[in-house]
Amino acid sequence: MSEFDDRPRLVRIADYQFCSGVGEELFAGHCRVERSKSGRPRQVHAPDGRLVSLGQDGRFTLGIEGGRRLIEIGSPPENSVIVGDESEPFVREGKNVFAKFVLEVDPEIRPGDEVCVIHREGALLAVGRAELPASAMLDFETGMAVKVREGIED
Repeated sequence: MSEFDDRPRLVRIADYQFCSGVGEELFAGHCRVERSKSGRPRQVHAPDGRLVSLGQDGRFTLGIEGGRRLIEIGSPPENSVIVGDESEPFVREGKNVFAKFVLEVDPEIRPGDEVCVIHREGALLAVGRAELPASAMLDFETGMAVKVREGIED
């Protein structure tokens, strides 16, 4: 399969996983597809970095550049968890987000969803996987809200 052939499939997966209409913008411009030995798309890169990796389960995991694009496409908190100053330096270092530090969250987030972690002023801090549903992130005083995969150092 060529990159051109993969694009419609990748767009459909992104529309399903993140929100209808996201796929075309997430994969806009030049994208390079890295493949497994079997020829299956494994990672999608833009000139500025990794957008997503395609897991064995058929779902994407976000890269930092993919997170940046998701924020530009939507309006936070869509696909996002918002934190304040207290946790910002730790999240940037790639440390996990705990529920007591969550200020706002997309109400549609479920455990296992890929999310962007955003500072309350709008800067992307990290990308990762939600460990709690949105309501629990706001209600709980303890517990991991987001397992951070990759943080953005200053």
